[in-house]
Amino acid sequence: QTNEAWFTKTPGLKVVYPAFPYDAKGLLNEAINDPNPVLFFEHKQLYRSVYQDVPKDYYTLPLGKAALLKEGNSVTIIAFGAAVHWALDTLSKNPEISADLLDLRTLQPLDTDAIFASVKKTGRAIIYQEDSMFGGIASDLSALIMEQCFEYLDAPVKRVASLDTPIPFTKALEDQYLPKGRFENDLKELLLY
Repeated sequence: QTNEAWFTKTPGLKVVYPAFPYDAKGLLNEAINDPNPVLFFEHKQLYRSVYQDVPKDYYTLPLGKAALLKEGNSVTIIAFGAAVHWALDTLSKNPEISADLLDLRTLQPLDTDAIFASVKKTGRAIIYQEDSMFGGIASDLSALIMEQCFEYLDAPVKRVASLDTPIPFTKALEDQYLPKGRFENDLKELLLY
């Protein structure tokens, strides 16, 4: 299930959603140190598919600070969790696409400074989430961008998400449910707008 959006609506509750092992360790240490309640989401598929050297030494990463994984000028891709890796795969297949890729890492607090700076630079934004469309994080991010960066936009803000249906368990149906098969086409359409 992808229920992270439910918890971002609770004032004072922090929501962490790393995409990489290095980030997971640093953010988990910071979450433990935080005197306030923190929900820490771990995507179980990433346990078996993403590997990274992680320092044995103690370190922390600040909550509310997104990571800029790729830099470009044509579009801002905003993602978190598994969608970060899906976006990286799409960009590796399309090296001609000049994109900023922002990994949010925490959903509350949200790094609006990084989001707005990137969108103002590129003029386009696409928000990529595993959750279904309605009521997801992408909806609030889209509204924030439209309110704060409207005069900088060269195209409408695009959201790419899973289908608004129950999650199927059969692999073939799950592949159709997830947004992975639709993201590349939606990204290219946004660039042509």
